[in-house]
Amino acid sequence: MKTIVADILDQSLAQLPELAEAAADLPVESTIERTRDASHGDFASNLAMRLAKPARMSPRDIATRLVDHMADNDALDKVEIAGPGFINFHLGAGAYHSELATILEQGEDYGRQARRAQPRILLEFVSANPTGPLHVGHGRLAAYGATVGNLLEAAGYKVAREYYVNDAGRQMDILGLSVYLRWLEALDQDFEFPDGGYRGDYIRDIAGELEAEDVRVLDDLFDGLPDGDKDEIIDELIGRAKRRLGLGTFAEIRQQALESIRADIEEDLAEFGVTFDRWFSEQSLTTEGRIDAALTVLEKSGKVYEKDGAKWFRATDFGDEKDRVVVRANGNKTYFASDIAYHYDKRERGFDLLIDVLGADHHGYISRVGGGLAAMGYAAEDLEVKLVQFVALFRGGEKVQMSTRSGEFETLRQLRAEVGNDAARFFYVSRSNDQHLDFDLDVAKSESNDNPVYYIQYAHARIASVFRQLAERDLVWDADNGRAAMGLLGEPQEKALMTTLSRYPEMIELAATNRAPQHLVHYLRDLANDFHTYYNAHAFIVDDAALRDARLVLISAARVVIANGLTILGVSAPEAM
Repeated sequence: MKTIVADILDQSLAQLPELAEAAADLPVESTIERTRDASHGDFASNLAMRLAKPARMSPRDIATRLVDHMADNDALDKVEIAGPGFINFHLGAGAYHSELATILEQGEDYGRQARRAQPRILLEFVSANPTGPLHVGHGRLAAYGATVGNLLEAAGYKVAREYYVNDAGRQMDILGLSVYLRWLEALDQDFEFPDGGYRGDYIRDIAGELEAEDVRVLDDLFDGLPDGDKDEIIDELIGRAKRRLGLGTFAEIRQQALESIRADIEEDLAEFGVTFDRWFSEQSLTTEGRIDAALTVLEKSGKVYEKDGAKWFRATDFGDEKDRVVVRANGNKTYFASDIAYHYDKRERGFDLLIDVLGADHHGYISRVGGGLAAMGYAAEDLEVKLVQFVALFRGGEKVQMSTRSGEFETLRQLRAEVGNDAARFFYVSRSNDQHLDFDLDVAKSESNDNPVYYIQYAHARIASVFRQLAERDLVWDADNGRAAMGLLGEPQEKALMTTLSRYPEMIELAATNRAPQHLVHYLRDLANDFHTYYNAHAFIVDDAALRDARLVLISAARVVIANGLTILGVSAPEAM
């Protein structure tokens, strides 16, 4: 609908060369907004005010000239100039009837834009350490990332989805040690499991399937442990296990644990409707020389210096609070070096825009990794980081505690089993990613209007039930007759529903541009409310065949849009409830 107004303004500008020149760098559609007050029309444009300075004319004079040069259009009822130069557009009923016909014609493609060549987007999300099952916090990252990807594709962008597997470093050594210790326990070895290890039951399950060839019991593993905190003790145990089992055997234990957990994560996400085009291994950055290649480029840029035997990246040149070590004095590369190399690799693979969906504790990550890209010849703006705030899960009014190492946490799989995929996907994106989310299980499971996902799905199911009732009465819907009779749709509830339906393409564009799925959530709630209000006010299966068919056109269009929106959210659109 917005494009109708934009086309009218473009055609008017084309007849006014001096104004067209002033508007050369101004997208006309960006000047158009829906009005909040219906008395001001359906859409308002501030184009005249935006052109006043470059055209050196008063906004009202510009608005008058634009309106005077508008050709007759069946979609328009009237055009008015208001205030200092706003142009208010009152659309005729025919515009909304045409939009209903478009919805039915395009079906599941309604609201989707034509493919855009640029930018090619790489969307990385979840990327949880493969040290245990996904918990409910990871679930929010998954739902948000997957929905943003769906929105961007609906808006016409080419999107690749990637999971970065953090399969290198200390946390993987802790995982390998934890599995080995549970293997020892199964052989009735007597020792106290260290506080720094991973304690979940899944570790015992992995240990029970351990098949490392040279794994053996180390009777004296805990003998003479030095005093220290839990991290010092766990690091000492890792060192002993590596030396006494051999690096190869320890690596084999660690790799089996990694593969088991990674497979579980992939299965969990797939069941949640979240899939990836690639699972990228952090280890490959080292084995394939990508970190060294990135560091070489950084050093040539002059942004790396040596101090105290280590190599440092001048991160402060790019807004970071301090410079960052990329190679320690012992020659080991840092996590930061891996992060830079990974993002350099993304750009080298031909992606134009890198969107990372990360936990809220990664705020400092943005400037330093963006700075790394800039130092290597790419723009820092090529990286867009969306931080997702934490989830607090409530059951029976009490907060559920979560801790991966203690094993006292609510997994995503448990959450899905309790509330279902639909409620989980919906509730996770119901608030902005930068706001904390209190996930109320009682509301998510309720079958009432207090549960927004139930309320929206019920609207879709109600529409399906109307068509079942039609068949039960041996009546047939004549869609062509309904389209011809749409002029009969004059009730306030019908006008409200048509107006809300016409907003759907704009809502997709808004949500995609702002990476904000909650806009679509709120829209669908409004749409469901408009339908339920209409359902309660008027009968659809009436004796007048023309009116009946026209109303069925309207609710059929509502069914299409509800289903399309729910699909983008990763939520089902049931035919019956």
